[in-house]
Amino acid sequence: MANGVLVLNADFRAMTVFSVPKAFLLVFLDKAEVIEKTDSSFLRTISHTYSTPSVIRLRKYVNMPFKGVMLSRQNIFKRDNHQCMYCGSRKELTLDHVIPRSRGGNSGWLNLVTACHTCNSRKGNRTPEEAGLTFNQKPYKPSFLIFLRDYTKNADAKWLPYLN
Repeated sequence: MANGVLVLNADFRAMTVFSVPKAFLLVFLDKAEVIEKTDSSFLRTISHTYSTPSVIRLRKYVNMPFKGVMLSRQNIFKRDNHQCMYCGSRKELTLDHVIPRSRGGNSGWLNLVTACHTCNSRKGNRTPEEAGLTFNQKPYKPSFLIFLRDYTKNADAKWLPYLN
């Protein structure tokens, strides 16, 4: 069973994840409709039994201006899947400035990557090219959808078509 219920906007775009009680309340108040139900879980009242929703869609479109993902150490680790972007190690992780700050590099999404202590020391005050290092994956500014990844590990397979 999923950790929650995937909430879609009226245009079927994934918005967020709600708890089952909160999602059920939206459906009960006719503010959302159930798109997918879980196969094995039910909500029971004194007189009724309801299938637990897995995916719901809001009936009215909610305008959500793009909110960027906050730049933080943990969010960079999460974006990089908690592994060194040079060698793939998952031990002794630190942050590395692709273009060192001493050479004019900033502290932004495109200039910060997760690196193990060994690769970070090897790179030192050089660019990856100068140090002979290559990225497993180039740094990018993430959208909020990658942070739904935590939910999708245990999520109902019914979520997957809505997350692409």
